[in-house]
Amino acid sequence: MLQRLKEIDMLDLFLWVFRTVILVVVVWGTIATIIENPYPTQTWMETIVAGIAQGSLYALIAIGYTLVYGVLFMINFAHGEFFMSGIMTATIFLAGPMSASGYLDRHPYLGLLWITLVTMVVSTAIAVLTERVAYRPLRYAPRLVPLITAIGASFFWQNYFRGLFGSEVKPFPQIAPFAGKITLGSIVVLKTHLVVIIAAILMLIGLYFFVMKTKTGKAIRAVAENKDVAALMGIDVDRAISSTFALGASMAGIAGVLYALVFRQIHFFMGFIPGIKAFTAAVLGGIGSIPGAALGGLFLGMFESVGPGLFLEGLGIPAPHQLKDVIAFTMLVLVLIFRPQGILGERLAEEKA
Repeated sequence: MLQRLKEIDMLDLFLWVFRTVILVVVVWGTIATIIENPYPTQTWMETIVAGIAQGSLYALIAIGYTLVYGVLFMINFAHGEFFMSGIMTATIFLAGPMSASGYLDRHPYLGLLWITLVTMVVSTAIAVLTERVAYRPLRYAPRLVPLITAIGASFFWQNYFRGLFGSEVKPFPQIAPFAGKITLGSIVVLKTHLVVIIAAILMLIGLYFFVMKTKTGKAIRAVAENKDVAALMGIDVDRAISSTFALGASMAGIAGVLYALVFRQIHFFMGFIPGIKAFTAAVLGGIGSIPGAALGGLFLGMFESVGPGLFLEGLGIPAPHQLKDVIAFTMLVLVLIFRPQGILGERLAEEKA
């Protein structure tokens, strides 16, 4: 008996106890909430829609993480700043002046189009510049070196834009056609949430066709498989990697516009928390997998939106929605314990093999 106890790995025992406790709490809280039924069905449906919208934002940002990792096997922690830089610049130099002049009221769709284009251009330019200056010289360095450089680049861009535009929160103007709510059957949905969901679906479809059907997309996939062989086949590896950063940053730029439409608050630190959440979504879905990043983002958004009310309300915890970050990262821990490669990670590995 003593010999068997000595053979038990204490770390494995702790993980088993941890996952058991978490699962018991989740199941207990869910059953208690269902029995008490504190919210009407309409409220649950609206919460689900809000979760899908939030998850769509995470998915668009997470794609940048997963694209870079799929090609370079590095975590680009500066990606949240690519998300921030475009919309902050567009708000200061374009959205604010257009709103003050009344242009956004007269031409809301055209004005939003200009804001989106400027946001994408700035985000892409910042990403390509960072790749060229900070990452390319370290391409063959040990993996820890680019990781530390990415963290340094993140702090650099945060403080650069803080010094350039100030640390105060900038209001994003309200665009009239997207203000208010819309009724879908018995569900009342914010128009901005509906816009986010539709835009995310269209962008993900467009990304799929770009990666799978275009010459640049095929070059990116070839470089992701093997850089040396791709170079021998005549592919410009540096250009393909720069295109990867540009593609991910443009998606993050669009996510920045959608974020501004929903929350209407812009500041230099706004990329940090969504960036960490998007990285979590990428890991959740399977880092390196584009469908995994999209699926992970949706799961994370749903956990944040529905989880506090479903898991914690029945346990009598006051203000459970303040613990949405705890729910999100606990779900990540559980996924990493039960399926470390992520939701779609194993399939990606089998295809590459």
